[in-house]
Amino acid sequence: MNRLVLPLLASLGLAASSAVFAAEQPAEKPNYKLVTVAEGLEFPWSLAFLPDGRMLVTERPGRLRIVTAEGRLSPPVTGVPAVFAERQGGLLDVVLDPQFASNARVYLSYAEADAAGLAGTAVARGKLVGNALTEVEVIYRQTPKSEGGLHFGSRLAFAPDGKLFITQGDRYLMKDMAQTLDNDFGKVVRINPDGSIPTDNPFVRTAGARPEIWSYGHRNMQGAAIHPQTGKLWTHEHGAMGGDEINLDEAGKNYGWPVITWGVNYDGKPIGIGTTKEGMEQPLLYWKPSIAPSGMAFYTGDKFADWRGNLFVGSMKFAYLNRIELDGTTVKAEHKLLTEVNERIRSVRQGPDGYLYVTTDTPKGRVLRLEPG
Repeated sequence: MNRLVLPLLASLGLAASSAVFAAEQPAEKPNYKLVTVAEGLEFPWSLAFLPDGRMLVTERPGRLRIVTAEGRLSPPVTGVPAVFAERQGGLLDVVLDPQFASNARVYLSYAEADAAGLAGTAVARGKLVGNALTEVEVIYRQTPKSEGGLHFGSRLAFAPDGKLFITQGDRYLMKDMAQTLDNDFGKVVRINPDGSIPTDNPFVRTAGARPEIWSYGHRNMQGAAIHPQTGKLWTHEHGAMGGDEINLDEAGKNYGWPVITWGVNYDGKPIGIGTTKEGMEQPLLYWKPSIAPSGMAFYTGDKFADWRGNLFVGSMKFAYLNRIELDGTTVKAEHKLLTEVNERIRSVRQGPDGYLYVTTDTPKGRVLRLEPG
């Protein structure tokens, strides 16, 4: 099944931009060259660019590094909170405060455990002073915590209005709770930079609902990006066996998991009731088979003029970078890049220099830069 089914989907009342399979695409003939910026990083999960050209890189076991433009790694930055580094847990995303130039604040998402060994996604912020985080404070904790080391998410994205989006997972064992509003499992949450709750969040006045919730019905969200023109949040999440998806993530909406999904369980059995239900959103795109997406960035630079406006998503299962051509919210085409790297792509960011940067998810991971070839 491929994009030829779009007229059929439209006839069934589904938007032409929804429920689109990712058609099999050959690897794109490289019009780029790869530069290794840094190596020797243990499962580098994310990166953020400092104003002076250096970058911050998270390593999942719990280290934050400063990487120079020449690729030198700093000793681990001190002051990073203790992380729950089990299975998919650990130190995850890193972003700078939009006012970093004046306040030096850095935000980290990570898996956090309590004294009983229960864990959940958390977000902390601190001021970067030299090679240390100071004045560190936890501004968000997933409620409640739960058992296991799976499905923490988590990406961070600042909206144009300064609010902070946090994507999370359903914690695997708690998947049914992604449909209820009294918990943070399988939810996107929206907070102010200090951790307080915006008064215009969709469920602030809903009895019994967590006021931080922005959207719900998600599985395991490891991609988030703000659209450069619309300012809206786009996310992606892992399905089970099939059903990875990209969503336009809007306030108060239910994205279906685990009631509806385009995937099936790992034993081949169905999940939920099928693929559609009134009141539940359809994805802009879904992949079957799964590609295990992680990392997400819109390209707005001038180094690759033909890629401007494209969306980039890493694939960990098939070890490539996915370049997605868009017409508004409609997927026009997909292209596989970096197949020659043969390493899982965990994160993708556009640098301030207009190049694309990715991290590879291995025990000796690298930061790679794509330049015109």
